[in-house]
Amino acid sequence: MQQRELDLIVIGGGVNGVGVARDAARRGLRVGLFERGDLGAGTSGASSGMIHGGIRYLETDRATTHKSCLDSGYIQQIAPHLLFRIPVIFPLLSWMPRGRILNELAFVYFQAYDRFQPLKRGKRAAKLTREEVLRLEPGVHPDVTGGVSTDEWGIDVFRLCLLNALDAQAHGAEIHLYHQVEGLLRDPSGRVLGVRVRDLKTGTVDERRARIVFNAAGPWADKVAGLAGARVPMRPGKGIHLVLDRRIVNYALLASAADGRQVFLEPYGQETWIGTTDTDFYGDPGEVVAHHDEVMYLLEAIETVFPAIRQHRIVRAFAGVRPTLRKYGPAPDALSRRHEVFDHSGEGAPGLMSMGGGKLAAYRLMAEEATDAILKGLNRSVGERSTHTAPLPGGESTPDVADVATRAGIAPYTAARLIHRHGARVEAIVERVARDPESRQIVCQCEPVIEAEIEHALAHERVSTLEDLRRRTRCGGGACQGVRCAHRAARLIARHEGADEGRVIDLLADFAQARWREQAPVAGHQNLPHLERFRWRFKGFL
Repeated sequence: MQQRELDLIVIGGGVNGVGVARDAARRGLRVGLFERGDLGAGTSGASSGMIHGGIRYLETDRATTHKSCLDSGYIQQIAPHLLFRIPVIFPLLSWMPRGRILNELAFVYFQAYDRFQPLKRGKRAAKLTREEVLRLEPGVHPDVTGGVSTDEWGIDVFRLCLLNALDAQAHGAEIHLYHQVEGLLRDPSGRVLGVRVRDLKTGTVDERRARIVFNAAGPWADKVAGLAGARVPMRPGKGIHLVLDRRIVNYALLASAADGRQVFLEPYGQETWIGTTDTDFYGDPGEVVAHHDEVMYLLEAIETVFPAIRQHRIVRAFAGVRPTLRKYGPAPDALSRRHEVFDHSGEGAPGLMSMGGGKLAAYRLMAEEATDAILKGLNRSVGERSTHTAPLPGGESTPDVADVATRAGIAPYTAARLIHRHGARVEAIVERVARDPESRQIVCQCEPVIEAEIEHALAHERVSTLEDLRRRTRCGGGACQGVRCAHRAARLIARHEGADEGRVIDLLADFAQARWREQAPVAGHQNLPHLERFRWRFKGFL
């Protein structure tokens, strides 16, 4: 580990942490980021994958809706290749109380949202007849009487975290993954001087000093602040999502759960997602998993608008913990998604700052505000803000699909998926194929992912495990959950590292455990044949 003096240490490699690291590095600060796992592997990666405006917050938290829409527009400018449009339908059913009035009220409500849509290049709301709803989505419940449409934006969250980290690194930041902060260094007056950190791969412990330590640990933020006797007032909320093996809708559908909470059925790339729950959570965020009753809660809700949902195969259920700010009394889903930067000087821990709250869609704005506060704490001018205009790596342009497919000798769809993940940086993969034509072979058929992309990720994108690779490329994350590709991908990693067959076995064991953790909660939901194949393929690892 380099031992240069730092201006800023960031704890946490989720979207907020890497966002702060990128902004601070671009403004000339010497930055070091420490993440105990992989980029985005916690709360960020467990989100709904949408850079959306937050229509559900329009009534009670209008400022959050405005900020989210504004930042969505900026994110589209700096990473256009990562985003994709998700059209949304709110179906109105005959048995809904005051159905005709609800139809009019829903349209008026969505029209109010239209005031923010230009900020994020969104489509205006439209009132739909019964026939129009069924023509757009034939699987909607036959009791539908009409509906209202709007739209949102989806994004590859793991790639978003990676690209922010790579840009921070390009501007001088140190990015340390699999490094856990175990303590804070303090002087006799209580001032925080740096961190004591353990390399989880080697077990070595080191100390790094900085003028400010910024705590962006998400749902762990209160625990990290507690190392200095400070607090981040939080009320963490658990949410789960279900993932179906294929795309069964082209429009997201909104539904109400038994308790009145809004949930959705969402097309996401080649998959379909169902989300999300929102319950208070008091455990370790690192141990959060989906439970059977939560799965049933979501299926029951979606069944009211899409009756055939139980006939489709759920391949996994993932869970995460929201770092929502504390407020006693409201239901979890009524808590504000506002954010706040805390300076702990008043708690006897000067030199330590923390962030709590917020949402994915406004991460860049949150990072900008945090960096302003950090510079103020360092008695430095705010300087030029550039993260809203400077492209993330690959966001400089969007290559032509047909051209990439022709030059690389791959199918157009394969080329389109490569461009979605890498944008302009797909050229590096095309050049790799030109040097070694055999590397155009497909490793993961579900996505698809070619060998050259895996080699590129190993060389340039901080990949050391099969789960890292899944987060970078989606290799092993599709319908087969790695049954067809994990062994071959593990051998590519071992070959890159110059390791033997023992390393392949270790990689597969860790991957199988991680995948089973998300598959077990949905066992029995039209999934038993696949689970049996998975267990056979990874026998000895589970």
